[in-house]
Amino acid sequence: MVYGLLILIAVIVVVGFYAVATYNSLINLKNKVKEAASDIDVQLKRRHDLIPNLVETVKGSKNFEAETLERVIQARNQAVSISGLGEEKAVAEGQLSGALRQLFALSESYPDLKSNQNFLALQEELTNTEDRILASRRFYNQVVSDYNTMQDQFPALLFKGLAKATPAPFFELENPEVERKNPEVKF
Repeated sequence: MVYGLLILIAVIVVVGFYAVATYNSLINLKNKVKEAASDIDVQLKRRHDLIPNLVETVKGSKNFEAETLERVIQARNQAVSISGLGEEKAVAEGQLSGALRQLFALSESYPDLKSNQNFLALQEELTNTEDRILASRRFYNQVVSDYNTMQDQFPALLFKGLAKATPAPFFELENPEVERKNPEVKF
């Protein structure tokens, strides 16, 4: 009878430790999701802060299309006004990326911009920032995948309510529903 009681106590202790470890893992992943989201916010803010300087540099170019600059400014203002990493933010950031791509494509037609060192430096800085955003987004989405997967696994699904764990959204800058087309090359 004593051995039975010791075995029961040992089983309860092991299950208790496992429960605590599972709960702590959920909390750990929940905090990593917040940290990864913060990393994306830092990089997006960096991009937002570079754009006014870029716009001012382009304004100095003769006859640059005002409509393109206005589109960049509006897209930036829209992206800055949305907090969090939801779908609305992703759409706004995607529109900003598109407006910047159009600005850089049009800048090729302006020799004074192509030779402007400030413009070239800002373009390089924005390219580096886009790479950082991509890396931060990949890390965030991986952490979100781990977090969401753990919530659906046994025994974590028993403790996710206690840990106040809810599925986190992925952050995609491109709309996955839009079919991507390969560029057509003709000679």
